[in-house]
Amino acid sequence: MSDVLRSESVRIHPGSATREEAMKEAADLLQATGAVTAEYFAAMQQREETVSTYMGNELAIPHGTNETKQAILTSGLSVVRYDGGVDWGGEPVTFVIGIAGKGDEHLEILSQIAILFSEEDDVARLKAASSPEELFEALSGSVNA
Repeated sequence: MSDVLRSESVRIHPGSATREEAMKEAADLLQATGAVTAEYFAAMQQREETVSTYMGNELAIPHGTNETKQAILTSGLSVVRYDGGVDWGGEPVTFVIGIAGKGDEHLEILSQIAILFSEEDDVARLKAASSPEELFEALSGSVNA
């Protein structure tokens, strides 16, 4: 598994967004790097209707369903930090990490993200990053290993 997170897929917004807007941006960033097709956003919406992708610790990881694997061209991640927050079905979210995993690679990627976000100090460090480049640097060591 090579570099699933690329610097151009990391953004920081000072304001807030709706869950729908946040999922759309996550999908658009994945599509811009060639990881997924345009159908992936609908796959993310489908997954969200079935089960919330809110993970706790201000994190949501929207992703598609097993039935929509054909929309994934290669494994990839997108990371957007919303400093104004996102209401994720009643839960407060700051980080929206879009994930697309080819084959079973999503399991390994998810586990790396879960480990990183399980530590409050790490979450605080990610929230303190002052630029997308700094946020990318803070994340890439964990997810691009």
